[in-house]
Amino acid sequence: MALLRRGRKNLLPILSEAEAYARCHGVRHDDVRIVKVEPRRPRYDLETSGEGLREAFEKRLDTRDPADEEDEPAAES
Repeated sequence: MALLRRGRKNLLPILSEAEAYARCHGVRHDDVRIVKVEPRRPRYDLETSGEGLREAFEKRLDTRDPADEEDEPAAES
């Protein structure tokens, strides 16, 4: 049976990193230039932090009138 025959294995040559790169990507041409781009500046300068937002929300909750909450119907699920 030809399927069970153990023949010589075709061993591939060991490649260096440069040879492997050349096989995968080809030769680098002079048409391509590598440029470094400056990081983008932030869009907005925010003056508040997450902690500041939490404190403002707590103050707003504390100033609510509990009588207003009793007038609203409860949400049914």
